[in-house]
Amino acid sequence: MNVKNNIILAMDLMDLKEAEIVCESINEYIDTIKIGYPLTLAEGLSTIGFFKDNFDYKVICDYKVADIPATNEKIANQTFDAGADAIICHGFVGPDSVDACKISAEEHDKDVFLLTEMSHPGAVKFLQKDADDIAKMGVEMGITNYVAPSTRLDRLSEIRDIVGKESFIISPGVGTQGGDPKETLKYSNALIIGRSIYNAEDPKGATKDIIDSIQ
Repeated sequence: MNVKNNIILAMDLMDLKEAEIVCESINEYIDTIKIGYPLTLAEGLSTIGFFKDNFDYKVICDYKVADIPATNEKIANQTFDAGADAIICHGFVGPDSVDACKISAEEHDKDVFLLTEMSHPGAVKFLQKDADDIAKMGVEMGITNYVAPSTRLDRLSEIRDIVGKESFIISPGVGTQGGDPKETLKYSNALIIGRSIYNAEDPKGATKDIIDSIQ
């Protein structure tokens, strides 16, 4: 997946009108958006089509799918049928559940991203200790897209070593959570940035500042 300016907008505003205003202001800088449960639950699954039709964005659905295989399959199918280009799934549920999302993605000619480790402090307690094994599992399954944190560059580097240089990594945690854009891109292919952009008084200016900082 190619990402313009190496930035994915994490749109977690819960009002579509507000989201539209932000997207209009930064549209020249980005071509990929990540939406999660907050906006989808507030405005409906049709938000996927809204961003694709109005802005021609590639849409990654960050649903962190983590259920039994049959349920994962249903979630992934509904997401792809609604127009999503990719879905993010948790790896801790094991290969059978992950494979359900992977098969759905392949059947729809779309992508699946495997979440190895999250960016918030609490991820250290439980998820971090298994993150390397999750990444290794992904490699064994032939997955080439991953999510790994910008907030812990040592961990991001280790996950890059596991998945290899040809894999595509996207990294949350840049900006508000403390991740450094330029340092993150030493290991990651794209930055996931939300609040630092959509909560800024000038989202366009904030986006441009980030782009300038990584060039």
